[in-house]
Amino acid sequence: MDNHTHKQAVAHVTDLRKSYGTGDNTVTALDGINLSLERGAFTAIMGPSGSGKSTLMHIMAGLDRATSGRVRLGEDDITDLDDNQLTLIRRRRIGFVFQSFNLVPTLDVEANICLPFELDGRRPNGDERAWISTLESALGLQSRRTHRPHELSGGQQQRVAIARALATRPAVLFADEPTGNLDSRTGRSVLALLAASSTEYGQSIAMVTHDPIAASYADRIVFLADGRVVDDRPRSTPEQISALMLGMERAS
Repeated sequence: MDNHTHKQAVAHVTDLRKSYGTGDNTVTALDGINLSLERGAFTAIMGPSGSGKSTLMHIMAGLDRATSGRVRLGEDDITDLDDNQLTLIRRRRIGFVFQSFNLVPTLDVEANICLPFELDGRRPNGDERAWISTLESALGLQSRRTHRPHELSGGQQQRVAIARALATRPAVLFADEPTGNLDSRTGRSVLALLAASSTEYGQSIAMVTHDPIAASYADRIVFLADGRVVDDRPRSTPEQISALMLGMERAS
């Protein structure tokens, strides 16, 4: 049952299944998932290792294909698009932040942030330039614009990655363990930034994490186990999330 309506959904999957391999070696990663990501909400996707959370994110983001079921981004069904069409969708409508910051080492901060425009064969227009400046000041990066990644701390590199992901004002931002390589204090500042981009700029965010503290920053937490959604609840404390995950591990 999905009470999060289609209309407000920034992304939606219906009866999503994904399996790898054939015959006796078939591994089912996703087993009939129905999920809507609400516009402007910050959703955490949690679950034990092997629960399918990264696979789900990759399919919703057009990085991987479903075995069956439908995938929608806004009003558009992207299930059957070819690789070129998916590449354009990812470039223009989706932002990514990974655990490894994935910055280009030879480019300075400014050029890394503008990379999505470069890949799209264009320069940011005036409106987009103003937005990039807003992001740089919100993320405390103005004084670092001419620095290369190796001259930055891990936390600064992740902030550059977030600025790059938000530069094109994506319909949805997917974050895969975005604080995994950061110390806890820096991680918290990055999570606070993601939460603020959701509340202040209406940014839709889906974050895969195994960390109850990280998940406590989200508006909603979806729990996966064995390729299925097993729980879906509003904002929770780290303690509540830990207790739930412990229960899931015992049940499995």
